[in-house]
Amino acid sequence: MKIVLGITGSIAAYKAADLASQLVKLGHEVHAVMTNSACEFITPLTLQTLTRQPVLVSLEDEKNSWKPGHIELADTADLFIIAPCSANTLGLLANGLAPDPLTSIYLALPRETRVLIAPAMNGKMWLHPATARNCKTLVADGCQFIEPATGDLACGYKGVGRLADVPDILDAIAR
Repeated sequence: MKIVLGITGSIAAYKAADLASQLVKLGHEVHAVMTNSACEFITPLTLQTLTRQPVLVSLEDEKNSWKPGHIELADTADLFIIAPCSANTLGLLANGLAPDPLTSIYLALPRETRVLIAPAMNGKMWLHPATARNCKTLVADGCQFIEPATGDLACGYKGVGRLADVPDILDAIAR
């Protein structure tokens, strides 16, 4: 299966390396797409090495080809998963905004492509009505969610908002 793995700005971005590695070991072709904020937490080189594929971070990365890479990835993906997905990216997706390759791929996906979203954020942000509204919009658009886990959060709080564990994400992909 060809999987496009979106990674957004969250301390949980380090778990994307394990997820990418596990998916490749399972025989999937994995293409990582990162937001600029994600690069503050994990490097594109790490994901490129684990996936054995170029990593798309900005639309300027596409200058090496006449065909826009984000459109080609959207056209050929069997699964589009964002793990972790920040509150900011949820808002961009729900409102049809595409300032980067990750959100551009989402908008260019054929309707039949499966979309999984694994949020990770502070618990107050996850429980905010605006986040709930964005999630409701995305579910109505056909997206599926992998609910965040409960536990210690990077901000020092305890509660809901942690990225789901990698085995749980792998199970959701397999379903």
